[in-house]
Amino acid sequence: MHVYWGDDTTALEHAVAALAQKVLDPAWESFNLQRLDGRQEDAATLALTTVRMAPFGGGERLVHVANSPFCERCPPELLVALTATLPRIPPNCHLLLTSVNKPDGRLKSTKLLQKAATVQAFPRPAVWDSRGQRQMVQRAAKAAGLTMEPVAEAALAEAVGSDSGRLAGELEKLHLYSDGKPVTAAAVAALVGATSQTSLQVGEALLHNQVPTALHLLDELLRANEPALRIQASLVSQVRGWLWVALMTAAGEKDAQAIAKAAGFGNPKRVYVLQRQVRGCRPQRLQQLLAALLELEWALKQGTAPRQAFREHLLPLAQVRQGG
Repeated sequence: MHVYWGDDTTALEHAVAALAQKVLDPAWESFNLQRLDGRQEDAATLALTTVRMAPFGGGERLVHVANSPFCERCPPELLVALTATLPRIPPNCHLLLTSVNKPDGRLKSTKLLQKAATVQAFPRPAVWDSRGQRQMVQRAAKAAGLTMEPVAEAALAEAVGSDSGRLAGELEKLHLYSDGKPVTAAAVAALVGATSQTSLQVGEALLHNQVPTALHLLDELLRANEPALRIQASLVSQVRGWLWVALMTAAGEKDAQAIAKAAGFGNPKRVYVLQRQVRGCRPQRLQQLLAALLELEWALKQGTAPRQAFREHLLPLAQVRQGG
């Protein structure tokens, strides 16, 4: 019995794949692996029935319920079925429950699963959590069978930030490059692109109406061969977060949990940091910035040269006062 949760979907998916590889016989995988979406009606009940069936042929059985309802909104009838099922799951059968959200510790179903299941968390570290980003690199490198020098770990964490998808890609390159040897800081510098921290600095410069500084940082990113559309997507994500926080704070919302849920943040603590960042900045300013970035995306996709596109769409922002 396994419960995996967290918004680091890349790491979570790797853990799911690792479990499937461990327990399933490839020759019988199509018979013994069942994937269900917990948002669909009766999917959870079907999972509890299927996991009690003996596997076919070799290997074991794995029933995976994504978007699991058991630890979030478990109705009484589902709790009764879960309580009855857990003692009856054969040793060669596995029930895997995954979800983005942390299990609700107040639910009886959660308490039951915490006693019966192996629970693993895969939270995405916040953009300001350098320690968490370093730990994410360490976990991913270990899973990939890579040995990294401490300085290389720090450099890679600074480069990828909280982007676990990009981290997986960079580790693949480093794995091939290192050829079984420990990964050095020089290897990270040679293979890994511009840092996510620089992208964040661009957004912060734009937030404070420091457009020339933002354009200088953008030039550095482009010279380092960072894809223009990836820069733009990072900026849009950053500005959308600020805008959600600014709008809800201006509307009088004080509950960080409510703001985080509305904005789609996995970690409510992020709200406090963003509130400090947008203090004194009106939502209208962020709306103008977001609109400029969306127009920038259109220009890039129409073939406008990145350097020209950034200047054409961001320079007019310098004429808009930060508070306006």
